[in-house]
Amino acid sequence: MESPVADDYLKAIYHHTEWQNDPITPSQLAAVLGLAPSSVTEMVKKLAAQGLVTHRPYGPVSLTAAGQRRAAGVIRRHRLIETWLVREFGYAWDEVHDEAEILEHALSDRLLEGIDARLGRPRFDPHGDAIPDATGSVDREPFVLLSAAAPGHAGRVLRVSDRDPELLRALVERGIDVGHELEVVSKETVRADGVNVELPPGAGESVWLTR
Repeated sequence: MESPVADDYLKAIYHHTEWQNDPITPSQLAAVLGLAPSSVTEMVKKLAAQGLVTHRPYGPVSLTAAGQRRAAGVIRRHRLIETWLVREFGYAWDEVHDEAEILEHALSDRLLEGIDARLGRPRFDPHGDAIPDATGSVDREPFVLLSAAAPGHAGRVLRVSDRDPELLRALVERGIDVGHELEVVSKETVRADGVNVELPPGAGESVWLTR
């Protein structure tokens, strides 16, 4: 089932367990994709028949080894394109997601390989998400979600979720970006570059630090 719709499902399942361990439920998958639960149930059955996911009625959905490889391939395309747009075309990190959603289905494997080589085979995209290599493998450091980090915890920003462009802009305005060193002061405040910074709403659930 080589289709953009199927790829979107696999990508959403992959994303869900990338930064935490609980498998995704059909209702969560429906919410992420903005679809009716009945539509998601039907597609999950088709993906299971293709050997791409495992699922039992009312249970969570998980990728099989084949599904993991295919999802990693789509993720690789998306994140390489985002990195390409930022480095080569001057896009800001809050502008690339939607463009990459369109281009990931249009670029040939040959062009993608050329982009990867030109960029020096980057390991991470502009948001800090790991770019799978050609085999689907990723390299990721131990991490902690900002909201789960205790006061006094100091770490480098590993990743910022790209789901909310407004939040990305708010973080940049506060000098918080991938690679910045932060110290957690409280649930609402971090210390960056020697200055206490009040976090924008939602930052605690959207920023990951080195453990």
